[in-house]
Amino acid sequence: MSPLPEKFFELEPMDAHNSALLANVHPADWQNPQPRARYNLVVIGAGTAGLVAAAGAAGLGAKVALVERALLGGDCLNTGCVPSKALIRAARAAAEMNFVRALGGSAERAPDFPTVMERLRALRARMSRHDSAARFSSLGVDVFIGSAQFASPQAVKVSAQSGVHRLNFSRAVIATGARAVIPPIPGLAEAGYYTNETIFNLTELPRRLIVIGSGPIGCELAQAFARLGATVTLVEKSAQFLPREDAAAAAVLLDALHHDGVDVRLRTSVERVTVEGGEKRVQVASHGVVDVLAADAILVGVGRAPNVDGLGLNAAGVKYDRANGIAVDDALRTSNARIYAAGDVCLLHKFTHTADAAARMVIQNALFTVGPLGRRKWSDVIIPWCTYTDPEIARVGLDEKQAAARGVAIDTFKVAMSDVDRAVLDADAASASNRPAGFLKINVRRGTDEILGATLVSSHAGESISEITLAITQRIGLGRLSGVIHPYPTQAEAIRKCADAYRRTRLTPGVKALFERWLRWRR
Repeated sequence: MSPLPEKFFELEPMDAHNSALLANVHPADWQNPQPRARYNLVVIGAGTAGLVAAAGAAGLGAKVALVERALLGGDCLNTGCVPSKALIRAARAAAEMNFVRALGGSAERAPDFPTVMERLRALRARMSRHDSAARFSSLGVDVFIGSAQFASPQAVKVSAQSGVHRLNFSRAVIATGARAVIPPIPGLAEAGYYTNETIFNLTELPRRLIVIGSGPIGCELAQAFARLGATVTLVEKSAQFLPREDAAAAAVLLDALHHDGVDVRLRTSVERVTVEGGEKRVQVASHGVVDVLAADAILVGVGRAPNVDGLGLNAAGVKYDRANGIAVDDALRTSNARIYAAGDVCLLHKFTHTADAAARMVIQNALFTVGPLGRRKWSDVIIPWCTYTDPEIARVGLDEKQAAARGVAIDTFKVAMSDVDRAVLDADAASASNRPAGFLKINVRRGTDEILGATLVSSHAGESISEITLAITQRIGLGRLSGVIHPYPTQAEAIRKCADAYRRTRLTPGVKALFERWLRWRR
């Protein structure tokens, strides 16, 4: 079969691994099924939200159609979580070589970048079997590869290699995700740049890399490429990177990036990009001072925009805007009561796990509610997240600024990771202080042990934050966590230490005096 007339993805090099990936998530010989007369659910987009919605609904007996124009698996599998974490693992191995040398070892060679990227492609191809068209077809989902567009408030037309299919539905969910935002920098397009959608196509390490934007993508990849041997400059126009995070957490990461050799330039804007003698030259300005940075590659990571164009949303009666995506209510329902949305196309927090949670909610609300009965609310969802730098930064719930903005009085309990034995034992032997940076900060409603939020900065913050998320969702107070036995030594012990700090505040002079009288009586 001939390829689709439009190119919806860039995948290089076309080696055995990427060929295997395509065979799973965009098979060239795929035959779209004959559409049913009517579907209980039509899902547009086969990223995390779309796949979860399709598989979950089909597993509960619904007649489901799934439409994807590019690669099943979406951003997470193909250009996000999976490849980035494979790269980060290799970068951590490179950092561990410095640890070996600091201990008197002789690890001399950095990881071979082409081999690093081949491993990435191999792992991605292997994991793509879970998201394959064949697997979802075996689950009872009608998989259509082609471009979807609403033909009416209750129908979608799919333009595919084999022609146009019409899918009539009782309910639909839009899960088309988001794409990289490209800033209007003069000369950038002409010079050429990478985004997270293309950076994993690299087979050779760029000697000099400039990263524009310091959100999670920018910070993670800046550190990873620096550890793998590139000279990296991170440019951010704001005074702080990771603006959603606690300023103290960002400060810890800033020190870590400096330690890894990343040249971080805050309060710096990119004015223009030129090419001279085959070299990219990036003009930046900070406090009125102009500088020119030479680079072999530029990575843009300034944010993501929802994919709403070309869907025929007006024909479906679905309200949207290009900046914020599709408008949804607290049940994730659009302005068309038959159509829902999930994932990056409509949510502020553009994470794989929020897309997964939203899709599960959509299944419930779209197919298994009667009026308000059984309806779930997105506002009830507690969302943790993690930036996978080293150290990692994980967050859940309210921080101090948010609590103050909402007029919520809080008490904050903080434990430094330098007071956690396992963190001390794991500390980087190559650092000057040989003491771990990072902390755990837990916020509770003032005068109670009700946990409202937490920030954790540590080597394994993403693994540990779930204990606090569980406590919030199940209304387990911080005092009760003091009684939870944590294996010693682990970095998660920081949670128990915070809980112990809270318990000590309960020991008022009056309570202590009462205990003393009791003990004297017990003699």
